[in-house]
Amino acid sequence: MDMKTIVASPWSWIVLGGVLLALEIGVPGASLLWLGIAAVVTGLISFSLPLTWESKLVVFGMLSIISVLLGRRLSPKPGEASESPFLNRRTASYVGRVFVLERAIDGGAGVVRIEDTLWRVVGPDLPAGASVRVVSVDGPVLAVEPA
Repeated sequence: MDMKTIVASPWSWIVLGGVLLALEIGVPGASLLWLGIAAVVTGLISFSLPLTWESKLVVFGMLSIISVLLGRRLSPKPGEASESPFLNRRTASYVGRVFVLERAIDGGAGVVRIEDTLWRVVGPDLPAGASVRVVSVDGPVLAVEPA
């Protein structure tokens, strides 16, 4: 079987697309995703239109360029504001908010309840029930001041 025969088969394009999509799992940056999609679409077009192997290469090239450009347009830009800026930094969303102390701050440490979770807080000694404002976060510990 020669290269022309392999490139001429619609199934070869679909398999190539599947391989590229599978490789995308291990390659960062969505670089193979768009080429895989272009290869699968080329295979699907090959089923419905009688294309020569040269035409299929041209179709794949054009679809690759279109899909990569479309993918770049749809992908978020580096530094672009996210709809969920605190998605993996939940504690950062607490800075500036006011909460009520669950347990008094005694010796510089206390506890505040936020929704269904108890958080360790550090700050000046205050009685339980006092309102505190979160001023900074250090891992799972919230630094607070009287509100």
